[in-house]
Amino acid sequence: MASASPPLLSMRGIAKSFPGVQALRDVDLDLHRGEVLALLGENGAGKSTLIKILGGAHTPDAGRIVVDGIEARLRSPQQARRTGIAVIHQELNLVPGLTGCENIFLGQERGAWRCVSRAVEAREAEELMRRLGLDVPLHVPCRRLTVAQQQILEIAKALLHEARIIVMDEPTAALTPLETRQLFSIIDDLRSRGLGIIYISHRLEEIFRIADRIVVLRDGTKVGERKVNAVDRPGLIAMMVGRPLTEEFPKREPRIGEPRLVVSGLRRGRAVKGVSLEIRRGEVLALTGLVGSGRTETARLIFGADRPESGTILLDGRPLAGGGPRAAIRHGIALLPEDRKTQGLVLAHSLRDNFGLPNMDWLSTCGFLRRRLERTRFSEYATRLRIRAPATTTLARNLSGGNQQKLVLAKWLARRCEVLLFDEPTRGIDVGARYEIYALINELAAAGKSILLISSDLPEVLGMADRIVVMHEGRVTGEIADARNSDQRQIMELAVRGGEAA
Repeated sequence: MASASPPLLSMRGIAKSFPGVQALRDVDLDLHRGEVLALLGENGAGKSTLIKILGGAHTPDAGRIVVDGIEARLRSPQQARRTGIAVIHQELNLVPGLTGCENIFLGQERGAWRCVSRAVEAREAEELMRRLGLDVPLHVPCRRLTVAQQQILEIAKALLHEARIIVMDEPTAALTPLETRQLFSIIDDLRSRGLGIIYISHRLEEIFRIADRIVVLRDGTKVGERKVNAVDRPGLIAMMVGRPLTEEFPKREPRIGEPRLVVSGLRRGRAVKGVSLEIRRGEVLALTGLVGSGRTETARLIFGADRPESGTILLDGRPLAGGGPRAAIRHGIALLPEDRKTQGLVLAHSLRDNFGLPNMDWLSTCGFLRRRLERTRFSEYATRLRIRAPATTTLARNLSGGNQQKLVLAKWLARRCEVLLFDEPTRGIDVGARYEIYALINELAAAGKSILLISSDLPEVLGMADRIVVMHEGRVTGEIADARNSDQRQIMELAVRGGEAA
């Protein structure tokens, strides 16, 4: 029915290039009223560039954009908003110190005679919440709200601007399953009101739940368009990566040895309450649980980023000497953090500089950095890990998410770390790059390294782990010894309610 009417949004022949990169080539896209269009593709396929053009952040080199039958010249985000386009980015655009109500009306305050009327804003905001059928605290600082509540505020801002087109970029990346279902209910309501929604996600199960139609980009070009009921998961993956993937998780025959890292009674405040676990040589141990269960906090304690109040950490039967990340690195422990952009990389520095930062000791002689050796070693790891970048001097911020994750891994592999803590290693990464990360994890485990895989993606946990430890509210609530013969129901029972070891 939607396709029988003129498109709400029509983008034709969109092209955009940057120095050394052709980001988009002759891309067409239509969006209809009351439709959820999934925009898919690998990292670096051109999705972000297309959305930035639609949101007014980039100006296309060629092409035209028509909104509701009228050609739009989107030279700035302000012009895009006035045209009825709202983009909700993965990194939410809210001021943490302002209340929810203040964020909603930021830049379009209500009042007269240059005086802001908080009472008027409060009434309008409450009416917006009633329209959405939701209850979000509007008078507390945004920093105290959950990610799901902050996303609701972004949607409220879009409706206040009378947006007809809403773009959602990885909206469920940090949401619990319950919060995800709540978001889908909101999307269904917006669709019923005639809004057009462009939905970007690497979680393919969500696409089949929420989308009406799918557009796939690859290497800056549109390679496919399907109704969601006319394509299956393997076919969709093949469109995205340009080749069939017979399996999402590469096979590995585990050769598990003796315990390598043993954690006993680890405790810090309310986040970690007496956690005990062990990781064996050659093993992939998954640590999972709902958001807020204490998984990340446990990894930070092991790595020394936070100081435990009590508990012991033994490596090869000996206590870790010293303390802090420096000692952990010296003993061969590496952390690939959940937030690679702020904690894993210096985005304003080059690939080569990021690679060299934790390796200065062996890349230097008499206090002088051996640049030629740094270039040579980085090139070796870039080839091995298939890091795609124009040059070693490319800034880390200009890499795709998958390549940023590989860069973090490269600097730790260069230190020959034996225990690697992967915290959400594939969050925001496309299915092709995911497979490469999974293959690397298997390769490391096969070489005898010990892997702690922290993930909220249950198919990933079941597909990659040899053994699973589940946390709930800071405590270990169960262990599943045979991950390959387990299922999501067993994990969720332990993650939600706690239970006995399986």
